[in-house]
Amino acid sequence: MAKVSPGVYKKVLRVREAYPFDIACLLMRFFGSMLNIGVVTMITLSGYSFLTAGLSSSLIALSIFVVTPRVSKRIDERGQSAVVPKAAAVSLLGLAVLIANVALHGPVWPLFVGALLVGFFPSPQAMARARWTYLIRSGRLGEAAPDLRTMFSYESVLDDMAFIFSPSISIALAAAIAPVAGMVCGGVAFAVGVVLLCTAKSTEPHPGWSQAGAAGNDADIVDVADAADAVADVAGDGAAASKGALAEGAAAVASAASVPSKSLLATSAAVRVLFVIYAFAGSFLGLFDTATVSLSEDLNSPDFAGAVLMASGAVSMTAGFLFGMVRLRAPLPKQLVVAACAVGLSFGTMFLIDSAPTLMAVALLGACTYAPLLIVANGVCERAVPDARLTEAITWLNAGYTCGAAFGPTVAGALIDTFGTMASFKVGTLLCLGMPLTAILCYRVVKASILPAYTVVEEREM
Repeated sequence: MAKVSPGVYKKVLRVREAYPFDIACLLMRFFGSMLNIGVVTMITLSGYSFLTAGLSSSLIALSIFVVTPRVSKRIDERGQSAVVPKAAAVSLLGLAVLIANVALHGPVWPLFVGALLVGFFPSPQAMARARWTYLIRSGRLGEAAPDLRTMFSYESVLDDMAFIFSPSISIALAAAIAPVAGMVCGGVAFAVGVVLLCTAKSTEPHPGWSQAGAAGNDADIVDVADAADAVADVAGDGAAASKGALAEGAAAVASAASVPSKSLLATSAAVRVLFVIYAFAGSFLGLFDTATVSLSEDLNSPDFAGAVLMASGAVSMTAGFLFGMVRLRAPLPKQLVVAACAVGLSFGTMFLIDSAPTLMAVALLGACTYAPLLIVANGVCERAVPDARLTEAITWLNAGYTCGAAFGPTVAGALIDTFGTMASFKVGTLLCLGMPLTAILCYRVVKASILPAYTVVEEREM
Protein backbone atom coordinates (compact mmCIF):
# COMPACT_ATOMS: atom_id res chain seq x y z
CA MET A 1 0.00 0.00 0.00
CA ALA A 2 1.06 3.59 -0.51
CA LYS A 3 0.25 7.05 0.75
CA VAL A 4 0.55 10.15 -1.46
CA SER A 5 1.60 13.41 0.20
CA PRO A 6 1.88 16.29 -2.31
CA GLY A 7 3.31 18.66 0.30
CA VAL A 8 6.29 16.56 1.41
CA TYR A 9 8.85 18.80 -0.29
CA LYS A 10 7.86 21.76 1.86
CA LYS A 11 9.85 20.29 4.75
CA VAL A 12 12.90 19.93 2.53
CA LEU A 13 12.70 23.51 1.29
CA ARG A 14 12.22 24.86 4.82
CA VAL A 15 15.62 23.59 5.94
CA ARG A 16 17.45 26.83 5.31
CA GLU A 17 20.77 25.57 6.63
CA ALA A 18 20.85 23.03 3.78
CA TYR A 19 20.82 25.71 1.07
CA PRO A 20 24.59 26.47 1.12
CA PHE A 21 25.75 22.86 0.77
CA ASP A 22 23.04 21.96 -1.75
CA ILE A 23 23.97 24.93 -3.96
CA ALA A 24 27.64 24.00 -3.57
CA CYS A 25 27.05 20.37 -4.51
CA LEU A 26 24.85 21.41 -7.45
CA LEU A 27 27.71 23.49 -8.86
CA MET A 28 30.06 20.55 -8.37
CA ARG A 29 27.53 18.24 -10.05
CA PHE A 30 27.50 20.45 -13.13
CA PHE A 31 31.23 19.94 -13.50
CA GLY A 32 30.96 16.19 -12.97
CA SER A 33 28.11 15.78 -15.44
CA MET A 34 29.95 17.61 -18.22
CA LEU A 35 33.28 15.82 -17.74
CA ASN A 36 33.00 13.04 -20.32
CA ILE A 37 31.21 14.81 -23.16
CA GLY A 38 32.90 18.14 -22.34
CA VAL A 39 36.39 16.67 -22.55
CA VAL A 40 35.57 14.83 -25.79
CA THR A 41 34.14 18.02 -27.33
CA MET A 42 37.09 20.16 -26.19
CA ILE A 43 39.70 17.74 -27.53
CA THR A 44 38.06 16.99 -30.89
CA LEU A 45 37.24 20.64 -31.64
CA SER A 46 40.91 21.42 -31.04
CA GLY A 47 41.99 19.10 -33.85
CA TYR A 48 42.88 15.94 -31.94
CA SER A 49 41.52 12.59 -33.06
CA PHE A 50 38.38 10.95 -31.73
CA LEU A 51 40.58 8.11 -30.51
CA THR A 52 42.58 10.52 -28.35
CA ALA A 53 39.38 12.10 -27.05
CA GLY A 54 37.83 8.72 -26.31
CA LEU A 55 40.92 7.47 -24.49
CA SER A 56 41.05 10.65 -22.40
CA SER A 57 37.39 10.27 -21.46
CA SER A 58 37.88 6.60 -20.61
CA LEU A 59 40.88 7.42 -18.42
CA ILE A 60 38.77 9.93 -16.50
CA ALA A 61 36.10 7.26 -15.95
CA LEU A 62 38.73 4.70 -14.90
CA SER A 63 40.38 7.15 -12.52
CA ILE A 64 37.04 8.09 -10.94
CA PHE A 65 36.21 4.41 -10.49
CA VAL A 66 39.53 3.67 -8.77
CA VAL A 67 40.19 6.88 -6.83
CA THR A 68 36.88 8.51 -5.86
CA PRO A 69 35.66 5.78 -3.47
CA ARG A 70 38.96 6.02 -1.62
CA VAL A 71 38.61 9.80 -1.43
CA SER A 72 35.13 9.32 0.04
CA LYS A 73 36.49 6.83 2.58
CA ARG A 74 38.95 9.48 3.71
CA ILE A 75 36.10 12.01 3.88
CA ASP A 76 34.12 9.73 6.21
CA GLU A 77 37.19 9.20 8.40
CA ARG A 78 38.47 12.80 8.57
CA GLY A 79 35.61 15.08 7.53
CA GLN A 80 34.65 16.87 4.32
CA SER A 81 36.45 20.15 5.00
CA ALA A 82 39.70 18.28 5.73
CA VAL A 83 39.76 16.16 2.58
CA VAL A 84 37.68 17.85 -0.13
CA PRO A 85 39.99 20.87 -0.73
CA LYS A 86 43.00 18.58 -1.28
CA ALA A 87 41.17 16.18 -3.60
CA ALA A 88 39.59 19.10 -5.48
CA ALA A 89 43.01 20.74 -5.91
CA VAL A 90 44.38 17.59 -7.57
CA SER A 91 41.31 17.35 -9.81
CA LEU A 92 41.57 21.02 -10.81
CA LEU A 93 45.30 20.57 -11.49
CA GLY A 94 44.41 17.76 -13.90
CA LEU A 95 41.82 19.98 -15.58
CA ALA A 96 44.37 22.78 -15.88
CA VAL A 97 46.80 20.37 -17.57
CA LEU A 98 44.09 19.33 -20.03
CA ILE A 99 43.02 22.90 -20.83
CA ALA A 100 46.58 24.25 -21.14
CA ASN A 101 47.71 21.40 -23.36
CA VAL A 102 44.67 21.76 -25.63
CA ALA A 103 45.07 25.55 -25.82
CA LEU A 104 48.73 25.17 -26.79
CA HIS A 105 47.97 22.12 -28.96
CA GLY A 106 50.67 20.16 -27.19
CA PRO A 107 51.48 16.45 -27.44
CA VAL A 108 48.98 13.76 -26.59
CA TRP A 109 50.51 12.29 -23.43
CA PRO A 110 49.82 15.31 -21.14
CA LEU A 111 46.13 14.85 -21.95
CA PHE A 112 46.26 11.36 -20.44
CA VAL A 113 48.11 12.61 -17.36
CA GLY A 114 45.54 15.36 -16.85
CA ALA A 115 42.67 12.90 -17.31
CA LEU A 116 44.03 10.63 -14.57
CA LEU A 117 44.37 13.56 -12.15
CA VAL A 118 40.83 14.77 -12.85
CA GLY A 119 39.63 11.44 -11.41
CA PHE A 120 40.37 12.68 -7.87
CA PHE A 121 37.04 14.53 -8.20
CA PRO A 122 35.14 14.14 -4.87
CA SER A 123 31.54 12.94 -5.21
CA PRO A 124 29.06 15.81 -4.63
CA GLN A 125 26.07 13.44 -4.82
CA ALA A 126 27.42 11.39 -1.92
CA MET A 127 28.45 14.40 0.18
CA ALA A 128 25.08 16.14 -0.16
CA ARG A 129 23.19 12.98 0.81
CA ALA A 130 25.57 12.41 3.73
CA ARG A 131 24.89 15.93 5.05
CA TRP A 132 21.14 15.52 4.72
CA THR A 133 21.27 12.15 6.47
CA TYR A 134 23.34 13.69 9.25
CA LEU A 135 20.85 16.51 9.78
CA ILE A 136 17.88 14.13 9.79
CA ARG A 137 19.30 11.14 11.69
CA SER A 138 21.10 13.18 14.34
CA GLY A 139 17.81 14.84 15.36
CA ARG A 140 19.12 18.35 14.73
CA LEU A 141 16.03 19.28 12.71
CA GLY A 142 13.56 17.88 15.25
CA GLU A 143 9.97 17.69 14.07
CA ALA A 144 10.87 19.78 11.03
CA ALA A 145 13.01 16.98 9.61
CA PRO A 146 11.88 15.77 6.17
CA ASP A 147 11.50 12.09 5.37
CA LEU A 148 14.74 10.48 4.17
CA ARG A 149 13.00 9.08 1.11
CA THR A 150 11.77 12.55 0.17
CA MET A 151 15.30 13.85 0.58
CA PHE A 152 16.68 11.18 -1.76
CA SER A 153 14.01 12.10 -4.33
CA TYR A 154 14.90 15.78 -4.02
CA GLU A 155 18.59 15.01 -4.52
CA SER A 156 17.72 12.81 -7.51
CA VAL A 157 15.98 15.80 -9.12
CA LEU A 158 19.15 17.86 -8.64
CA ASP A 159 21.21 15.05 -10.20
CA ASP A 160 18.94 15.05 -13.25
CA MET A 161 19.08 18.85 -13.53
CA ALA A 162 22.86 18.68 -13.80
CA PHE A 163 22.67 15.76 -16.23
CA ILE A 164 20.21 17.57 -18.51
CA PHE A 165 21.77 21.02 -18.68
CA SER A 166 25.52 20.79 -18.08
CA PRO A 167 26.51 18.78 -21.20
CA SER A 168 24.49 21.15 -23.39
CA ILE A 169 26.08 24.20 -21.75
CA SER A 170 29.55 22.72 -22.20
CA ILE A 171 29.02 21.95 -25.89
CA ALA A 172 27.41 25.34 -26.58
CA LEU A 173 30.27 27.30 -24.97
CA ALA A 174 32.91 25.21 -26.73
CA ALA A 175 31.27 25.73 -30.12
CA ALA A 176 30.44 29.41 -29.68
CA ILE A 177 33.51 30.80 -27.89
CA ALA A 178 36.50 28.43 -27.85
CA PRO A 179 37.05 24.68 -27.47
CA VAL A 180 38.21 25.11 -23.88
CA ALA A 181 35.40 27.49 -22.84
CA GLY A 182 32.99 24.79 -21.65
CA MET A 183 35.49 23.05 -19.38
CA VAL A 184 36.82 26.38 -18.07
CA CYS A 185 33.26 27.27 -17.05
CA GLY A 186 32.83 23.85 -15.45
CA GLY A 187 36.10 24.18 -13.55
CA VAL A 188 35.13 27.60 -12.18
CA ALA A 189 31.74 26.25 -11.05
CA PHE A 190 33.49 23.30 -9.38
CA ALA A 191 35.96 25.55 -7.54
CA VAL A 192 33.19 27.86 -6.31
CA GLY A 193 31.19 24.84 -5.17
CA VAL A 194 34.15 23.46 -3.20
CA VAL A 195 34.64 26.80 -1.42
CA LEU A 196 30.94 27.05 -0.53
CA LEU A 197 30.84 23.46 0.69
CA CYS A 198 33.88 23.81 2.93
CA THR A 199 32.65 27.06 4.48
CA ALA A 200 29.28 25.49 5.40
CA LYS A 201 30.79 23.67 8.38
CA SER A 202 27.69 23.76 10.58
CA THR A 203 26.07 20.97 8.55
CA GLU A 204 29.22 18.89 8.02
CA PRO A 205 28.99 15.35 9.45
CA HIS A 206 31.62 14.68 12.07
CA PRO A 207 33.72 11.53 11.67
CA GLY A 208 31.88 8.75 13.50
CA TRP A 209 28.88 11.05 13.92
CA SER A 210 26.42 8.23 14.63
CA GLN A 211 28.06 8.04 18.07
CA ALA A 212 28.75 11.75 18.46
CA GLY A 213 25.57 12.77 20.23
CA ALA A 214 25.34 15.10 23.18
CA ALA A 215 25.96 12.27 25.60
CA GLY A 216 28.53 10.33 23.54
CA ASN A 217 28.42 6.84 22.15
CA ASP A 218 26.26 5.36 24.89
CA ALA A 219 23.47 7.84 24.21
CA ASP A 220 22.81 6.46 20.74
CA ILE A 221 22.81 2.90 22.05
CA VAL A 222 20.38 3.90 24.80
CA ASP A 223 18.12 5.55 22.19
CA VAL A 224 17.97 2.34 20.19
CA ALA A 225 17.44 0.32 23.36
CA ASP A 226 14.52 2.63 24.21
CA ALA A 227 13.11 2.04 20.75
CA ALA A 228 13.44 -1.69 21.34
CA ASP A 229 11.57 -1.26 24.64
CA ALA A 230 8.74 0.46 22.78
CA VAL A 231 8.53 -2.37 20.29
CA ALA A 232 8.59 -4.93 23.11
CA ASP A 233 5.81 -3.13 24.99
CA VAL A 234 3.58 -3.31 21.94
CA ALA A 235 4.46 -6.85 20.94
CA GLY A 236 4.38 -8.37 24.42
CA ASP A 237 6.78 -10.54 26.37
CA GLY A 238 7.73 -12.54 23.30
CA ALA A 239 9.67 -9.55 22.02
CA ALA A 240 11.94 -9.34 25.08
CA ALA A 241 14.63 -11.50 23.55
CA SER A 242 14.56 -9.58 20.30
CA LYS A 243 14.79 -6.34 22.27
CA GLY A 244 18.08 -7.43 23.76
CA ALA A 245 19.35 -8.58 20.39
CA LEU A 246 18.47 -5.25 18.83
CA ALA A 247 20.26 -3.32 21.55
CA GLU A 248 23.33 -5.54 21.16
CA GLY A 249 23.15 -5.03 17.39
CA ALA A 250 23.06 -1.27 17.86
CA ALA A 251 26.09 -1.46 20.11
CA ALA A 252 27.90 -3.49 17.48
CA VAL A 253 27.01 -0.94 14.82
CA ALA A 254 28.30 1.87 17.04
CA SER A 255 31.54 0.04 17.71
CA ALA A 256 32.07 -0.82 14.03
CA ALA A 257 31.48 2.74 12.85
CA SER A 258 33.96 4.21 15.32
CA VAL A 259 36.90 2.12 14.09
CA PRO A 260 38.46 2.60 10.62
CA SER A 261 37.87 -0.52 8.58
CA LYS A 262 38.32 -1.96 5.13
CA SER A 263 36.56 -0.72 2.03
CA LEU A 264 32.78 -1.11 2.15
CA LEU A 265 32.90 -2.90 -1.18
CA ALA A 266 34.87 -5.65 0.59
CA THR A 267 32.85 -5.73 3.81
CA SER A 268 29.23 -4.92 2.88
CA ALA A 269 27.22 -7.44 0.86
CA ALA A 270 24.50 -4.86 0.16
CA VAL A 271 27.02 -2.38 -1.28
CA ARG A 272 28.36 -5.13 -3.56
CA VAL A 273 24.85 -5.97 -4.79
CA LEU A 274 24.03 -2.31 -5.42
CA PHE A 275 27.42 -1.85 -7.12
CA VAL A 276 26.56 -4.63 -9.59
CA ILE A 277 23.08 -3.20 -10.22
CA TYR A 278 24.57 0.23 -10.90
CA ALA A 279 27.22 -1.33 -13.15
CA PHE A 280 24.47 -2.93 -15.26
CA ALA A 281 22.65 0.42 -15.33
CA GLY A 282 25.76 2.28 -16.49
CA SER A 283 26.55 -0.34 -19.14
CA PHE A 284 23.14 -0.46 -20.80
CA LEU A 285 22.63 3.31 -20.57
CA GLY A 286 26.08 3.94 -22.03
CA LEU A 287 25.26 1.50 -24.82
CA PHE A 288 21.84 3.08 -25.30
CA ASP A 289 23.28 6.60 -25.56
CA THR A 290 25.91 5.51 -28.08
CA ALA A 291 23.40 3.58 -30.16
CA THR A 292 21.05 6.57 -30.03
CA VAL A 293 23.74 8.81 -31.54
CA SER A 294 24.45 6.16 -34.19
CA LEU A 295 20.77 5.77 -35.14
CA SER A 296 20.39 9.54 -35.35
CA GLU A 297 23.31 9.66 -37.79
CA ASP A 298 21.79 6.79 -39.77
CA LEU A 299 18.60 8.87 -40.04
CA ASN A 300 20.62 11.93 -41.14
CA SER A 301 19.36 13.82 -38.10
CA PRO A 302 22.24 14.13 -35.59
CA ASP A 303 20.34 16.68 -33.47
CA PHE A 304 17.69 14.06 -32.74
CA ALA A 305 20.03 12.25 -30.30
CA GLY A 306 20.31 15.36 -28.14
CA ALA A 307 16.54 15.80 -28.18
CA VAL A 308 16.02 12.18 -27.06
CA LEU A 309 18.53 12.44 -24.21
CA MET A 310 17.18 15.78 -22.99
CA ALA A 311 13.57 14.58 -23.14
CA SER A 312 14.35 11.39 -21.25
CA GLY A 313 16.30 13.38 -18.65
CA ALA A 314 13.34 15.72 -18.12
CA VAL A 315 10.96 12.75 -17.73
CA SER A 316 13.33 11.09 -15.27
CA MET A 317 13.52 14.28 -13.22
CA THR A 318 9.72 14.53 -13.14
CA ALA A 319 9.34 10.86 -12.20
CA GLY A 320 11.82 11.24 -9.34
CA PHE A 321 9.98 14.33 -8.07
CA LEU A 322 6.61 12.56 -8.10
CA PHE A 323 8.03 9.37 -6.58
CA GLY A 324 9.18 11.40 -3.59
CA MET A 325 5.54 12.20 -2.80
CA VAL A 326 4.64 8.53 -2.45
CA ARG A 327 5.32 6.70 0.80
CA LEU A 328 5.35 2.96 0.20
CA ARG A 329 4.71 0.49 3.01
CA ALA A 330 6.72 -2.34 1.43
CA PRO A 331 10.18 -2.99 2.92
CA LEU A 332 13.07 -1.45 1.00
CA PRO A 333 14.52 -4.79 -0.26
CA LYS A 334 11.17 -5.57 -1.93
CA GLN A 335 11.00 -2.07 -3.38
CA LEU A 336 14.46 -2.59 -4.83
CA VAL A 337 13.37 -5.79 -6.59
CA VAL A 338 10.26 -4.14 -8.04
CA ALA A 339 12.15 -1.02 -9.15
CA ALA A 340 14.93 -3.07 -10.79
CA CYS A 341 12.34 -5.20 -12.61
CA ALA A 342 10.55 -2.06 -13.81
CA VAL A 343 13.76 -0.61 -15.26
CA GLY A 344 14.81 -3.92 -16.79
CA LEU A 345 11.46 -4.50 -18.47
CA SER A 346 11.00 -0.91 -19.69
CA PHE A 347 14.47 -0.42 -21.17
CA GLY A 348 14.43 -4.10 -22.13
CA THR A 349 12.07 -3.18 -24.95
CA MET A 350 14.96 -1.51 -26.81
CA PHE A 351 15.23 -4.58 -29.06
CA LEU A 352 12.02 -3.27 -30.68
CA ILE A 353 13.68 -0.01 -31.78
CA ASP A 354 13.76 0.40 -35.54
CA SER A 355 12.91 4.07 -36.09
CA ALA A 356 12.95 7.52 -34.49
CA PRO A 357 9.45 7.18 -32.94
CA THR A 358 10.21 3.80 -31.33
CA LEU A 359 13.52 5.15 -30.03
CA MET A 360 11.77 8.08 -28.38
CA ALA A 361 9.05 5.83 -26.95
CA VAL A 362 11.54 3.44 -25.33
CA ALA A 363 13.63 6.32 -23.97
CA LEU A 364 10.63 7.99 -22.34
CA LEU A 365 9.21 4.71 -20.99
CA GLY A 366 12.53 3.80 -19.42
CA ALA A 367 13.01 7.30 -18.01
CA CYS A 368 9.79 6.90 -16.00
CA THR A 369 11.33 4.01 -14.05
CA TYR A 370 14.99 4.98 -13.73
CA ALA A 371 14.83 7.71 -11.05
CA PRO A 372 12.68 5.62 -8.67
CA LEU A 373 15.27 2.85 -8.84
CA LEU A 374 18.08 5.24 -7.88
CA ILE A 375 16.01 6.65 -5.01
CA VAL A 376 15.21 3.20 -3.62
CA ALA A 377 18.83 2.05 -4.08
CA ASN A 378 20.10 5.07 -2.14
CA GLY A 379 17.57 4.29 0.59
CA VAL A 380 18.78 0.69 0.82
CA CYS A 381 22.37 1.90 0.94
CA GLU A 382 21.59 4.34 3.74
CA ARG A 383 19.98 1.56 5.80
CA ALA A 384 22.71 -1.02 5.14
CA VAL A 385 25.84 0.87 6.25
CA PRO A 386 26.81 2.79 9.40
CA ASP A 387 25.76 6.43 9.25
CA ALA A 388 29.32 7.70 9.35
CA ARG A 389 30.28 5.75 6.21
CA LEU A 390 27.45 6.83 3.93
CA THR A 391 29.67 9.03 1.73
CA GLU A 392 31.88 6.09 0.82
CA ALA A 393 28.91 3.76 0.30
CA ILE A 394 27.08 6.04 -2.14
CA THR A 395 30.34 6.77 -3.94
CA TRP A 396 30.81 3.03 -4.53
CA LEU A 397 27.37 2.94 -6.14
CA ASN A 398 28.32 5.81 -8.44
CA ALA A 399 31.63 4.07 -9.16
CA GLY A 400 29.68 1.01 -10.28
CA TYR A 401 27.75 3.19 -12.70
CA THR A 402 31.01 4.74 -13.96
CA CYS A 403 32.49 1.28 -14.46
CA GLY A 404 29.48 0.22 -16.52
CA ALA A 405 29.45 3.51 -18.42
CA ALA A 406 33.02 2.84 -19.56
CA PHE A 407 32.09 -0.68 -20.71
CA GLY A 408 28.78 0.02 -22.50
CA PRO A 409 29.95 2.49 -25.16
CA THR A 410 32.94 0.27 -25.99
CA VAL A 411 30.66 -2.71 -26.62
CA ALA A 412 28.21 -0.53 -28.55
CA GLY A 413 30.96 0.84 -30.78
CA ALA A 414 32.25 -2.62 -31.64
CA LEU A 415 28.74 -3.91 -32.38
CA ILE A 416 27.79 -0.90 -34.48
CA ASP A 417 30.97 -1.11 -36.56
CA THR A 418 30.53 -4.85 -37.10
CA PHE A 419 26.79 -5.57 -37.17
CA GLY A 420 25.03 -2.19 -37.29
CA THR A 421 23.06 -0.04 -34.86
CA MET A 422 20.13 -2.41 -34.32
CA ALA A 423 22.43 -5.19 -33.09
CA SER A 424 23.63 -2.95 -30.26
CA PHE A 425 20.06 -2.32 -29.10
CA LYS A 426 19.46 -6.09 -28.95
CA VAL A 427 22.56 -6.64 -26.80
CA GLY A 428 21.43 -3.73 -24.64
CA THR A 429 18.28 -5.69 -23.85
CA LEU A 430 20.41 -8.49 -22.39
CA LEU A 431 22.33 -6.00 -20.23
CA CYS A 432 19.02 -4.57 -18.97
CA LEU A 433 17.94 -7.98 -17.70
CA GLY A 434 21.02 -8.16 -15.50
CA MET A 435 19.49 -5.63 -13.10
CA PRO A 436 16.27 -7.51 -12.16
CA LEU A 437 18.12 -10.83 -12.09
CA THR A 438 20.69 -9.44 -9.65
CA ALA A 439 18.01 -7.86 -7.46
CA ILE A 440 15.91 -11.05 -7.34
CA LEU A 441 18.80 -13.44 -6.73
CA CYS A 442 20.31 -11.21 -4.04
CA TYR A 443 17.05 -10.24 -2.31
CA ARG A 444 17.84 -12.21 0.86
CA VAL A 445 21.37 -10.82 0.93
CA VAL A 446 20.08 -7.24 0.84
CA LYS A 447 17.37 -7.99 3.40
CA ALA A 448 19.91 -9.48 5.81
CA SER A 449 22.19 -6.45 5.37
CA ILE A 450 19.75 -3.90 6.81
CA LEU A 451 21.29 -2.79 10.11
CA PRO A 452 19.45 -3.74 13.35
CA ALA A 453 19.10 -0.13 14.51
CA TYR A 454 17.26 0.80 11.30
CA THR A 455 15.06 -2.27 11.49
CA VAL A 456 13.68 -0.88 14.75
CA VAL A 457 13.05 2.49 13.13
CA GLU A 458 11.15 0.87 10.23
CA GLU A 459 9.01 -1.15 12.63
CA ARG A 460 8.04 1.98 14.53
CA GLU A 461 7.21 3.84 11.30
CA MET A 462 5.01 1.00 10.08
